[in-house]
Amino acid sequence: MSSHAGSILIIAAPSGAGKTTLVRALQQARPHIRHSVSFTTRAPREGEKHGEDYFFTTEDDFLARRDAGEFLEWAEVHGNYYSTSRIWIDEQIAQGADIVLEIDWQGAAQVQALYPEAVSVFIAPPSLEVLQQRLQTRGKDSAATIERRLAAARSELAHAGQFQYIIINQDFELARQQLIGIADTARCRFLQQAALNTSLFQSLGIL
Repeated sequence: MSSHAGSILIIAAPSGAGKTTLVRALQQARPHIRHSVSFTTRAPREGEKHGEDYFFTTEDDFLARRDAGEFLEWAEVHGNYYSTSRIWIDEQIAQGADIVLEIDWQGAAQVQALYPEAVSVFIAPPSLEVLQQRLQTRGKDSAATIERRLAAARSELAHAGQFQYIIINQDFELARQQLIGIADTARCRFLQQAALNTSLFQSLGIL
């Protein structure tokens, strides 16, 4: 199969918009979709497993891999480095796997520059007031942190127009169905189907 056998699905959203919950629901509905495992220099949190949640590494190793061109995109967040392995992504899509990347709008732009065929989705809240309520309900952050997250959300929402699709996560079930529909549509594109069904397409005279 060619490198086009699998699809890359980019999903971005401001904190509290429900991106992680929607991605989990997508993977439950479509088990063939794999979640990208990022490299990070931060310490593992309780319950996190190397190679499943993240590839945990040192700053020196991270920077060496970055300079060697191994990363699809990378960023420094709160003093720690995060990245997506280009080598791992290429291996997965060559095998026909669909990969979902949860990254910010800057990372999305980097990925789309390298993979123009990647499908991008932005998850938006129904309003900033609802977003604030969700952040407060989680009970994880201080009032100051929530204000910072809201300020960051306004900045991220300003870049929503750079994405191919936008899902307004007001009704979770509707948003879930829309995300599944986008993923299914991506897999039905000609390049993906030709790579996955080469013999059939040849017998039909399509290739």
